Amino acid sequence: MKLKVLLPTEVLVDEEVVKVIAEAENGSFCLLPRHVDFVTAIVPGIFSFVTPDLVEQFYAVDEGILIKCSQEVMLSTRNAVRGPDLGELKKTVEKQFVELEDREKMSRSALARLEAGFIRRFMDIEK
Repeated sequence: MKLKVLLPTEVLVDEEVVKVIAEAENGSFCLLPRHVDFVTAIVPGIFSFVTPDLVEQFYAVDEGILIKCSQEVMLSTRNAVRGPDLGELKKTVEKQFVELEDREKMSRSALARLEAGFIRRFMDIEK
């Protein structure tokens, strides 16, 4: 099967695979080349696949959409991180969450300042 993992800014994975394992709202599932075609919503979690040389690769993925059509599997997600093993993947994900949380705090602070400035100017106009 041909697997493509698509992010908003890049194609993260584009390679041949023999098995894909993902998680939907109703649980984990495995795709093999002769499985029926389908579409499903993926929940945040672990996404893995096995290459033809039987190497299993792990990714932490955000929510997204997975489509299997014939011998092609496409996963479109907002964010995904590769890890050589599950332990390293956990460390990488935790680090990225801390960075995202810091950026979100800064964004919320900037938005609060903009809102306060807008309200002050609006109050000045009324006077």
